[in-house]
Amino acid sequence: MITVENLIFSYQKQKQTLHGLTFSVADGEIFGFLGPNGSGKSTTQKILTGILRGYGGNVCLFGEPLKDQEKRFQERIGVLFEFPYLYTNLSALDNLNYFASFYPAKRRRDPMELLTVLEFKKDFMKKPVSSYSKGMRQRVSMARALLNNPELLFLDEPTSGLDPQGAVLFRRIIEEERKKGTTIFLTTHNMMDADLLCDRVAFIADGEIKAVDTPKKLKEENSRQQAEVHYLYHGKRSMAVIEMPELKSGIPFLYDEI
Repeated sequence: MITVENLIFSYQKQKQTLHGLTFSVADGEIFGFLGPNGSGKSTTQKILTGILRGYGGNVCLFGEPLKDQEKRFQERIGVLFEFPYLYTNLSALDNLNYFASFYPAKRRRDPMELLTVLEFKKDFMKKPVSSYSKGMRQRVSMARALLNNPELLFLDEPTSGLDPQGAVLFRRIIEEERKKGTTIFLTTHNMMDADLLCDRVAFIADGEIKAVDTPKKLKEENSRQQAEVHYLYHGKRSMAVIEMPELKSGIPFLYDEI
């Protein structure tokens, strides 16, 4: 679905932002893209979505070079930006009906149906976006990203601004999209989202990819192989750090309650 080879990019001639990124994303995969602020995550996503041009290297989406594709490829992708891009003087429904008008009728999903799935508050459906909380705006933005039944979905910090219940809802919706065969490129700082959702993750720092693997393998390779145990013994609470091999023979100390 996505193939990137030796991707380089500079905002200034003397300062390179991306230093030869190489990675691929398989059809139907949820691929996590993680890294600190300023590492190049958003720059990479903007290139993959066609917002930034003038890059070096090779980028292919849907099996074709991105540079050779016309703008119609954007009918096949959905994008959730970290900061909601909505018309604040319009309502949720007005925003979604407007954005839906850019897509062929055969690709469009029903805006009301999407808002219902996203558990959007019914009494705010026709109120202006300017009156919405950040979490409500995030729901409308997710609906916008899903309007055209995308084959490739780009999500930038999808659970940002959501309460725990909302984050669980978004994870469920992302999983449902994957079950439909949608490929998902997930940019996040949230390690829980990456661990729960992603088939593989890439860590980027200083414009370079430092590691790519499954969350499980990366945890195994970088874990200290220790367990922190909090326990109660004779009415006194204590904590002990135990090497994982020791646990095979049981807890190596006396305790009343763990």
